[in-house]
Amino acid sequence: MGEIALLGLEFYGRHGVRPEEGRLGARFVVDLWLRVPFEGRGDRLEETVDYAAVYALVEEVVRHRRFYLIEALADHLAEALLQAFPRLEGVRVRVHKPHAPIPGVFRDVYAETEKVRS
Repeated sequence: MGEIALLGLEFYGRHGVRPEEGRLGARFVVDLWLRVPFEGRGDRLEETVDYAAVYALVEEVVRHRRFYLIEALADHLAEALLQAFPRLEGVRVRVHKPHAPIPGVFRDVYAETEKVRS
């Protein structure tokens, strides 16, 4: 099973439980690991997953939907990717919220989920 990684996809979104997070928004970073059976399949786009289409789907969700929890955003992205791309056997999604409203010093906060096609 092959794996394709798209790392560090950055978007401005309005996710969070606090009203100001919905009003002001913040930067979110998404990492994806896509399990695709591409070995021995040839050298055509139809044999894998179109990265540009994956990026467009993630951008649409992160920029234009609102989630209170990054956990829910990660789960939704995983489901949407599996539904939109039948060649995917599985997906791991990590959503970072580097500017989470936490009173203290921290490097990163993220939620991660992994789903496989049933």
